[in-house]
Amino acid sequence: MRYEEIKQLPSIQTYIREADKALRTLGFTEHSFPHVGRVAARAKYVLETLGHPEHDIELVQIAAYLHDIGNLVNRIDHSQSGAVMAFQLLNGLKMDPQDIATIVTAIGNHDEGTGTPVNHIVAALILADKSDVHRSRVRNQDPTHFDIHDRVNHSVKESALKINEAHTLIKLKLTVDTRHSSVMDYFEIFLNRMVMCRKAAEKLGLQFKLIINEQQLM
Repeated sequence: MRYEEIKQLPSIQTYIREADKALRTLGFTEHSFPHVGRVAARAKYVLETLGHPEHDIELVQIAAYLHDIGNLVNRIDHSQSGAVMAFQLLNGLKMDPQDIATIVTAIGNHDEGTGTPVNHIVAALILADKSDVHRSRVRNQDPTHFDIHDRVNHSVKESALKINEAHTLIKLKLTVDTRHSSVMDYFEIFLNRMVMCRKAAEKLGLQFKLIINEQQLM
């Protein structure tokens, strides 16, 4: 099955919607269709720009769309439970076992707690997922009740992931309103994610750079 077909399946839409509903209750940022759609688009951009085959681009988009369904089970170890769920779903759809293996590996390795960029599909998913930081993902509309995650995400006015023309660098460029959150706040909660992005970039043969308000920090 192709990415556009996967997106239209009512069962998958339900799991994404219900997983996000659970995270909403827990106070997490948005993890629903806007997030998984952006992650799929960014993962496609990474592999497409680097000249990977169309089939790999399809697979990384499917992995991106499904990567957070494990939150339906529990936030803890959601990458592993999501990988098992994806296996059951895709196996039921009679997808090619090799393709299922690739997608399951990507989902199971996307989280910074336990994941590793073991191949280029995983690496692209990691970079796409961890770069999706933006104020539009904050659900809480009352700044007086923001926690540090709300403050950091709300402070990010623009987020862009770009590969240079020489295909030697990948840059995460953020525009941050420091009235809402400091750069140190960003590093406090996202340092492990940025280290994972660096490792993912290296797997793709790239150097990772983090640029906040035009200042290079990594």
